[in-house]
Amino acid sequence: MVRSMTGFGRAKYSENGLNITVEFKSVNHRYFEFTSRLPKGYMFLDEKLKSFCQQKISRGKVEAAVIIEDNSESAAVVEINGAYAQAYLAAVKDMSRRYHIKNDVKMSSLVTNPELFTVKKQSLPEEVVTEAVLKTAEEAMESFISMRQAEGERLKNDVKARTDFILEKVAFVEERSPETVRAYREKLEQKIKELIGDVQVDEQRLLTETAIFADKVAVAEETVRLKSHIKQFCSLLDSGEPIGRKLDFIVQEMNREANTIGSKAQDIEIAHTVVDIKSEIEKIREQIQNIE
Repeated sequence: MVRSMTGFGRAKYSENGLNITVEFKSVNHRYFEFTSRLPKGYMFLDEKLKSFCQQKISRGKVEAAVIIEDNSESAAVVEINGAYAQAYLAAVKDMSRRYHIKNDVKMSSLVTNPELFTVKKQSLPEEVVTEAVLKTAEEAMESFISMRQAEGERLKNDVKARTDFILEKVAFVEERSPETVRAYREKLEQKIKELIGDVQVDEQRLLTETAIFADKVAVAEETVRLKSHIKQFCSLLDSGEPIGRKLDFIVQEMNREANTIGSKAQDIEIAHTVVDIKSEIEKIREQIQNIE
């Protein structure tokens, strides 16, 4: 199935106070390129997510964004600042003795002092976080790829319709081309008669000149190759493999044949038709820039 390089996918995971959100988004790129936005302290996930994406995606500039919220009971550890507590209580005791004030310090008054406690974030084991993030990434990747496939199907239908249009125009060129040779022969014969009057026209000479012109304007080889390129192009669209680079090469070849036909055209209608063909090829080229 044809896949676009543009896509977006998101998934969320929540269990035992651990909340994870993973997002994937991508845009066009000639090769595979990966970047990530990760919370501080979780950079170990970068290479794992890159490897995960490379197994699913062959082309495109992919960005992964991860949000991790750990609200579990073991997420925070409160420690007593022992040295400070000891100095604080000693100072209170000394103040009581020195100024004859009753020492009635209670726990309720101590806990309000922020300097007495240190709150430390307890990190989850790396393997636990990795498993949870990759599990969420799997779900986000499903919607991400689904969007790329839907967009790819639209692109496929569009470019196939354009190849059908080109084939119609090529058929016209093939039908019209022999007519230009006949018209040239008649025009040449008429011009010779105008110049020499009633003198017998050299039929062999006329045939030779007509053959030279026919060879000069012959486009049969080019139209056959152009149709062959289109057939190969459409076959790739149905292959289900990453085909963007191959399609780009084939379109270059299609454009080459169209240019050759245009350079040989001695007929105004064929020339106009070639312009239409080249215009459609350019539109196809623009569209396939977004195919994986």
